[in-house]
Amino acid sequence: MTESLLAPRAHLPEFPSRRDWGIGVVGAGFIVRDCHLPAYREAGFPALAITSRTEATAREVAALREVPHVHPTLEAMLDDPRIEVVDVAVPPAEQPEVIRRIVGHPRKVRGILAQKPLALSLAEARELVEACEEAGIVLQINHNMRYDHSVRALRHLLDRRALGDPVLATIELRAIPHWMPWARDGRSLSTFIMSIHHLDTMRYWLGDPERVLASTRADPRTEFPHIDGINLVILEYADGARGSCWDDVWAGPAREGAGSDLGVRWRFEGTEGLALGTIGWPSWPRRRPSTIDYSTIRDAGAWHRPRWPQAWFPDAFAGTMAGLLLALESGREPDIAGRDNLRTIALCEAVLTAATEHRVVCFDEGGA
Repeated sequence: MTESLLAPRAHLPEFPSRRDWGIGVVGAGFIVRDCHLPAYREAGFPALAITSRTEATAREVAALREVPHVHPTLEAMLDDPRIEVVDVAVPPAEQPEVIRRIVGHPRKVRGILAQKPLALSLAEARELVEACEEAGIVLQINHNMRYDHSVRALRHLLDRRALGDPVLATIELRAIPHWMPWARDGRSLSTFIMSIHHLDTMRYWLGDPERVLASTRADPRTEFPHIDGINLVILEYADGARGSCWDDVWAGPAREGAGSDLGVRWRFEGTEGLALGTIGWPSWPRRRPSTIDYSTIRDAGAWHRPRWPQAWFPDAFAGTMAGLLLALESGREPDIAGRDNLRTIALCEAVLTAATEHRVVCFDEGGA
């Protein structure tokens, strides 16, 4: 059997040489409490300050995660000369205004880590990207699935062309999400909240598609009105490759008494190899590392099955912050820059259009 084609740290992010950046966090929900802050501390760049709409919640999270400073308002935190980077972790509809307040503040921070999607429309997202550029603030987007360890390991294999030319890539989600209250009454449910992870991952692996086909239906379990519940997406690429994302948030009547079969599985077929993976997120809050198994035509039928202790939730959240800090340290563009996110948002728009208008959509017609 040939030796592993994965470098020992291929599944891990690169970290900046400086770890003591002054990080301020906006928001104190569970994703900050249980993912951002633990991941940052483990990586060696703990948050210096936090603020939230509800100061009592911010103080509770600060005490739990050892954040030394709690500011009553965003402006008060931005006035603090120790804050160099702001991690914005608020619901999508609220995020644009928070970013505008950061950009418009007299004291400019050096960088912003924003959640995905940057905004719920391409036009507003472009406005925010341009505002950050004009203010000289580096903008990184928290597409943390790019830092899932199996997703990253596959990208390493693709960069080495270990699997040959891409033929077919699939991501299949069978999960029952807990929709947050802010998910109600938006223009999109699954596409901009759930499918965006997998659409962005396809872009990370394969680049931008030429055409998009999509079908959606409401999820029988989700009680509030919504258009896009279960999403079925096919992506067509110029080189002949095909990608598909099957996002099934019904996943059968498991909550209603039937047995369950939940999980996130991916598969990548190339002309010279095959890779299979799982993503451990549906088990959260139980920690389950993602996995990758792969074989190439040079392996005489053998499989490589590397394993690691890190898990997408919460460890991958350190990667997106590390990408921002590396950009600030080196003067280069961040690995998931705001302008790159515009193309992921355009892909989400194409999926919505294809599904609701029942037609094939050319990716470029969105104007990303």
